[in-house]
Amino acid sequence: MVYEKNQLLTVEIIDMTTDGEGIGKIDGYPFFVKDAIIGDKAQIRVTRVKKNYAYGRLEKVLTPSSFRVETKCPFHKRCGGCQIQAMSYERQLQFKESKVKNNLIRIGGFAPEFLDKVMEPIVGMGEPFHYRNKALYPIGMDKEGNPVAGFYAGRTHSIIANTDCSLGVKENKEILEIILSYMKENHISAYDEATGKGFIRHVLIRKGFQSGEIMVCLVINSKIGKKNSTFLPNQDRLIGSLSNIKGMTSISVSINRERTNVVMGKEVHTIWGKDSIKDIIYVRNVENNFAATGRGITFSISPLSFYQINPVQTEKLYSLALSYAGITGKEVVWDLYCGIGTISLFLASNAKQVYGVEIVPQAIEDAKRNAAYNDIENVQFFVGNAEEIFPEKYEKDGIRADVVVVDPPRKGCDKACLDTVLKMASERIVYVSCDSATLARDLRILCADGYEIEKVRTVDMFPMTVHTEACVLLAKRKSIKEKSLVVERVV
Repeated sequence: MVYEKNQLLTVEIIDMTTDGEGIGKIDGYPFFVKDAIIGDKAQIRVTRVKKNYAYGRLEKVLTPSSFRVETKCPFHKRCGGCQIQAMSYERQLQFKESKVKNNLIRIGGFAPEFLDKVMEPIVGMGEPFHYRNKALYPIGMDKEGNPVAGFYAGRTHSIIANTDCSLGVKENKEILEIILSYMKENHISAYDEATGKGFIRHVLIRKGFQSGEIMVCLVINSKIGKKNSTFLPNQDRLIGSLSNIKGMTSISVSINRERTNVVMGKEVHTIWGKDSIKDIIYVRNVENNFAATGRGITFSISPLSFYQINPVQTEKLYSLALSYAGITGKEVVWDLYCGIGTISLFLASNAKQVYGVEIVPQAIEDAKRNAAYNDIENVQFFVGNAEEIFPEKYEKDGIRADVVVVDPPRKGCDKACLDTVLKMASERIVYVSCDSATLARDLRILCADGYEIEKVRTVDMFPMTVHTEACVLLAKRKSIKEKSLVVERVV
């Protein structure tokens, strides 16, 4: 049968893509439907037709899936942030665990029966809402000329006005409403991407979950540097209102006059309070269902710092990485793509020596400050590409590692890094990944040349979204026979 655009059809949703789209089939021909849930019987309108598949828009749920739930946010369909909020949390966890496993099979080439042995249960959240310690709100103007804050609609830069995101902390709403009221009272315009004109571009809000400290940074389209530290019209009025909020610790502005999608400017000026906030990440006992141990590391977080957005799950993820590393106090450890040193400092408490490398200079400065603040001396940080620094320190300076920890960006590890890991032949590798597709690709390479997966565990860092993290322990292969656990060798 030939399908046409705008045609109305009825389909049963039998599966979901890794991006959270429902998959329905008619006579074997697949339709991809946003906002549809596995088990839905739905009426869809065809939006795009290809030779081997088509896209449809969900018009009506005729028979809801047993996994479909009432959503907390009325904007979840329009906003690109919560792709699977309409799915029960239990089913979300199954979806994410399957996503990791399927990528390891399809891309990594690992046998399903082998993965059944090494995959441990997914680590979920008790309360999967209001977990984000960071929010970045674009600021715009509505049709009546009033300032609005919210999030971009999926795949657009059109702002959906919403100051009360169900994933953010409760203080976000109060802070945003103060800023919007201040803008309206003082006739301050929002930035317009099309013209490059307007004043306030974004608002960054960060909160330390353990410390309770709050940071607000306004990204402004303004000329750099005023000698009296006044960057905003009627600045004291805004500071007076924001500083009354419980926990408010830092108020700053970031100067960004570039016509770019990059949000934060390179120059940040504190206009009230401290330059940074602090938070504590506690080590948890993995063997005892992640029970608290009382051991914590304090981190200083600036507006430009990278810091995991879900502190509850971060403690579990990093404690899992520490557990997998199996450190006894004698080991030298490399932490590649170390950020502000979060995993490095976790490892240092048990290791002989830790080396961290990160390309962002500000992150390394933060890492060094965090090490000093926590009186951790057995860690050294390097600025640069991991694929350059790591091989150089091994080949020229002879610095090897008993354990290598990698936590790369979504693109995965660079080939030069993997080559050096293989040459170094460390006893163990702990791979922390935010993208299971590139994780599978890299594991395939490592397991084709000397390593074997011992454990895999998915950690749900981003409930209500399709994104997830995974932690993998690899050890040097003990025998040739274990190669059979990889479906085929990488050439």
